Amino acid sequence: MPKIYRFTAEQHEEVKALLKKTTDVKLHVKLDILRLRMEGYDSGEISKITNYSKSRISALCSLYAQNGIAYFEKEHRAGGNHRNLTYEEERELLAPFLEAAGRGQALSASEIKAAYDSRCGHKTGSGTVYRVLKRHNITTRPK
Repeated sequence: MPKIYRFTAEQHEEVKALLKKTTDVKLHVKLDILRLRMEGYDSGEISKITNYSKSRISALCSLYAQNGIAYFEKEHRAGGNHRNLTYEEERELLAPFLEAAGRGQALSASEIKAAYDSRCGHKTGSGTVYRVLKRHNITTRPK
């Protein structure tokens, strides 16, 4: 049986105040879910209104009950850089391969990938090496 959260009038006002203030669409929907729950709607009704699953609605209410409004005021997205290494670390990793290429040796994506995986401590996808090479303006085609 799902846990029923009891919200106070102050919490309801807090959510409505942030709803008026926010310009972030995703945050607005999450706060609207909280507002609807506080106004007595059940998860099924809220799900039909917002297209969020009942379990996600319950999770959002739980997060609010445990952490308060501060949880929703913080930015939770990680940003755009999900790389394993910084640009400078990638450049350091590529340096010996580029020196070898400068001496006429062929670049091997599999060797670069093995070094990359070793450096970041876990296996990465095969496309990772090509994205790293592209970031550093290194072409994979012969000229």
